Amino acid sequence: MRKFISYAFVAGMMLVSTIVTAQDYAFRVLANKGENQIKKAGSAQAETLKTGAKLNSGDEIIASEGAYIGLMHKTGKTTEIRGAGTKKVSDIEKNISTGSSSIASRYAQFVMNKMNEEEGGSYRSRMNATGAVSRATGSAAINVMAPSQADLLGSTAILRWDAPEGMEEGDLYVVKIENIFNEEIFSKETDKTSIELDFSDEALAYDMGLYLVKIQKKGDEEISSGEIGIKKVKSGDKVEVQEGLANLKSEVSEDSPLNKIIYASFYEENGLILDALTKYEEAIKMSPDIEDFQELYEGFLIKNGLAE
Repeated sequence: MRKFISYAFVAGMMLVSTIVTAQDYAFRVLANKGENQIKKAGSAQAETLKTGAKLNSGDEIIASEGAYIGLMHKTGKTTEIRGAGTKKVSDIEKNISTGSSSIASRYAQFVMNKMNEEEGGSYRSRMNATGAVSRATGSAAINVMAPSQADLLGSTAILRWDAPEGMEEGDLYVVKIENIFNEEIFSKETDKTSIELDFSDEALAYDMGLYLVKIQKKGDEEISSGEIGIKKVKSGDKVEVQEGLANLKSEVSEDSPLNKIIYASFYEENGLILDALTKYEEAIKMSPDIEDFQELYEGFLIKNGLAE
């Protein structure tokens, strides 16, 4: 694991301050793929661009073929550079809408402070498990990367699991959902080790809003996961969190993987681990070749006891 880049990615994202006038740079590099370079203002020679670097208005970015560069402006807004070319930082800055993202900055600063408190040990030693996980037992267990019980604020949840011993090419999994009365309300077969569940679907809508999810090998119920309890948050529940989410949505869109990382940090701070996990999954799905996203996600899983 590239420890430095993982830390730099988190630190870069979390460095946004609520007092934007104190910032001494225009952008911070949050993710970086490719042989990209930066020519600093007043310098005749370009140098390698690194994740975590500070960029000033007079600098120039030299992006390589197939490049991806994720940037966060000092106001908390994010932007991306894809593909080859030379771009002036001042020109990129002109496309950033004015006004700071105070809510995004608030949650970014929260995580940054937490990282500072934990500074000093190895990566994995700092990522202590903080929640109960759905763990089946035995060699035929299907271990799901999800808490055994979780509230869900969003309408979708992505569940991912490890293939157990004995699964062969062509074997299928069956994902079953029951209500609290042990009545099956959903069943789907898949040959993948992940599934996206849409709880806004009419088939999954009922007043209690508590779902019991289990994953099994088709034709062999002995190869199974533990039961996962998912409770859909209603409009009158967690009012402050829902108000905070509404404010975040007014400042930050979900149209980029970088912004989905910000949403993930919001959900994680508010104890909505399944929502956070889903946002990480969505960010990686949008940009599967960006290792910085993969490593940040792995750190989240380890910290919350969802992976080893």
